[in-house]
Amino acid sequence: MIWESSAADLASRATHRSSRWRGPVARTPRHLFVPAWWEAEGDRWELRDPVNEDQWYPAAYADRSLVTRVGALHADQAKPDDHPTGRPTSSATLPSLVVRMFQHARIDDGDQLLDVGTGSGYGTALAAHRLGADAVTSIDVDPYLTDAARDRLAMVGLHPTVEAVDGTGPLPAKFGQFDRIVATVAVRTVPPSWLTGLRTGGRLVTTIAGTSLIITAEKRADGAAVGRVEWDRAGFMHARRGDNYPAGASGLLAAAHEIDGEEITTGPYPVVDVANAWDLDSMLGVIAPGIEHAYRDEGYRRIAVMAHADGSWARATSGGGQMPTVHQGGPRRLWNILDDIRAHWLEHGELPARGARVLITPEGETRLARGKWRAVL
Repeated sequence: MIWESSAADLASRATHRSSRWRGPVARTPRHLFVPAWWEAEGDRWELRDPVNEDQWYPAAYADRSLVTRVGALHADQAKPDDHPTGRPTSSATLPSLVVRMFQHARIDDGDQLLDVGTGSGYGTALAAHRLGADAVTSIDVDPYLTDAARDRLAMVGLHPTVEAVDGTGPLPAKFGQFDRIVATVAVRTVPPSWLTGLRTGGRLVTTIAGTSLIITAEKRADGAAVGRVEWDRAGFMHARRGDNYPAGASGLLAAAHEIDGEEITTGPYPVVDVANAWDLDSMLGVIAPGIEHAYRDEGYRRIAVMAHADGSWARATSGGGQMPTVHQGGPRRLWNILDDIRAHWLEHGELPARGARVLITPEGETRLARGKWRAVL
């Protein structure tokens, strides 16, 4: 099996035939950037460490994301009997989404690009093929990832600048300024260093953490940036500052499946799988960030559970076509917040976050507005 034919097939699926990104996808051996990965099987992670092309290429050249790090364990450092716990902390993003993020940046020949979130290095390789390696700088908080990506890029003859940098903090002064900044990690508020590092008229592309909302914005002379929430959608891992994510509300989420609520009511709307209802989840992520979700559909019964690190939790259970019984506890009523959003959706026919105007202040505060609706992140 020859990798060039697999990459060409991937390019035909991930790009339009006239796209300037088709060539970079067709010329990049993605399998070299993902030598091993994790796959979820039931309640645990299983290592995929292929020994031949027949096992490797179908996954490496599929248009899907491959999880390369769970908790603190990189797949290419793991042993077959390792089963890490926790959340995915790095991945090789599906190629079509990498291309779409670059397309949102409206990259031109001669642009200097900052790629935030090196990960496997595959997206960095596409950018280096498109712009030339000298025009691309890529950063990641994880030194192992940047070292591995630098080596893999060199294997295919590409030598962009790749450095271990916490993208949420100051950028090295030696980087200078960029025409485009594209982040394939999600942030709640835009780091001020990104605006400092962006030339006036330059364009920023990122996603809001805990949502599928893509922000594009162009820097003004006063140091702020203005733009919009795109109608497109994307989901990326949250930018992290350390080796792993905080513990979050996973313990409370598990407990909330069984405990009785301080308040028990009947909900006005059917039980919904919030995490897979992208617009609903995004609106909730703007208004009440940090909620974790679980959902089970048992055929005769559906159960949705929500929990937050502040101690708030909710469980909605329905069966037989009945409206759900809702148990809630803690300082906030999470299901009530969700129902308020659903009521707005029914009254207005849509939710206002997607398509909103965006203002990012020089300090990084992000303000969204659409019609009479306003939100400050």
